[in-house]
Amino acid sequence: MILVDANVLMYAAGAEHPCKAPCIQYLESIASGQVEAAIDAETLQEILHRYRALKRWDEGRMVFGAARRIFPLVIPVTAEILDRARSLLDELPDLMARDALHAAVVKIHDLEGICSYDQDFDAVPGLRRIEPDPGQPIAG
Repeated sequence: MILVDANVLMYAAGAEHPCKAPCIQYLESIASGQVEAAIDAETLQEILHRYRALKRWDEGRMVFGAARRIFPLVIPVTAEILDRARSLLDELPDLMARDALHAAVVKIHDLEGICSYDQDFDAVPGLRRIEPDPGQPIAG
């Protein structure tokens, strides 16, 4: 199982961008059951926060709804995950808190990796980052 980062959902829903089509294709492969994937509760929170801050709430509501339909499994953020995220922040001074949280989810739930364009995940030892890429076989 792969954890999917919020940026994949936001690129798929956003304006024309080189990442848009690969993200849509990847999300379609998840929705059709070709790829086993989940999101965590922080991903949903990121969607709520970002679209509200941009004053694009109607679009945010749409992206949130699509995420809930595509990903029936939402991994909760537990104290164990927060503790692991804090440890990662201690070990990796340049890692941001949200990224540490997602990395902790992957590690605690023994997931295959995270689908994200965020290269900061590359600094986390033992964490595999996958980018949606129409030229590559879909991971998962």
